[in-house]
Amino acid sequence: MANITAADVNKLRQTTGAGMMDCKKALVEAEGDFDKAIQILREKGQKVAANRSDRDSSEGAAVAFVNADNTKGAIITLNCETDFVGKNEAFVALAKELVEKAINFNTKEDFLASAYNDTMTVAEKLVEQTGVIGEKIEIGGFEILEGAFVGAYVHVNKIAALTAIASAVNNAEVLTKDVSMQVASMGADTLSYKDFDPAFVASETAARIAVIEKDNEEFARLGKTLKNVPQYISYSQITPEVLAKAEEDAKAELKAEGKPEQIWDKIIPGKIARFISDNTTLDQEKALLDQNFIKDESKKVADYVASFNTEIVGFKRVTLG
Repeated sequence: MANITAADVNKLRQTTGAGMMDCKKALVEAEGDFDKAIQILREKGQKVAANRSDRDSSEGAAVAFVNADNTKGAIITLNCETDFVGKNEAFVALAKELVEKAINFNTKEDFLASAYNDTMTVAEKLVEQTGVIGEKIEIGGFEILEGAFVGAYVHVNKIAALTAIASAVNNAEVLTKDVSMQVASMGADTLSYKDFDPAFVASETAARIAVIEKDNEEFARLGKTLKNVPQYISYSQITPEVLAKAEEDAKAELKAEGKPEQIWDKIIPGKIARFISDNTTLDQEKALLDQNFIKDESKKVADYVASFNTEIVGFKRVTLG
């Protein structure tokens, strides 16, 4: 029988990340052959991975990495099965190690196929860790973003976001972190309402109105206050003619209420602002620049960005679940 020393076990642990007892058993089985022990641990991981391939891996860690000159960033989620593992320091450290490697690749597939170290690929490392930890381990979200300046934000290791701006302006780090926080918190599918396809807006309008009208039927039955049924859901539908009619309607309402005409000019702007807010819900949900800024809801994200004299050129988001 080979003489297995503590130094041998520690070397295998450092190479593979496996537990002390697993490393010792592998070395004993391999009769001290280091490479064979690595293969034994890898095969164990493959067996565990095969047995757990159908498991849900919605927990884990979302992490971000931006290069030294802030021109490129990467965000990934390293997924596992339980929150207990996802919060483990060694697991989070592995996620951070992987995202630093991920920044060198443009696709998840290329990243997984790349070398983790001299003995295995990233994909093989994940299989190995599946055996070590005993849970399904995989890369879930994977996004890369480049720009004149890129910043990141991570929310409690559950959501990670990147934002790229057109120029490296003063306080670019503050701006990109704030907007990335907005992206992480509120989500967005596109930059502006101007990016929406008209057919999509029309379909969404009909669907949302139908849902509200159905809800109102139940509210009416229960004697509850009815929801406002919007005419529109995006600023892309609010033409000059629509705004003109909204203003006429506001004037008619003020007249019916008996408000003196000389104060209408002070009231109407607020009513128009409310009309626009009530009829741009799609923009507020899905268009980043048209959302209310979470750190100052009196302004839109677009207004906040404009105060830095630059533009957002891209954003990315990954989340667990």
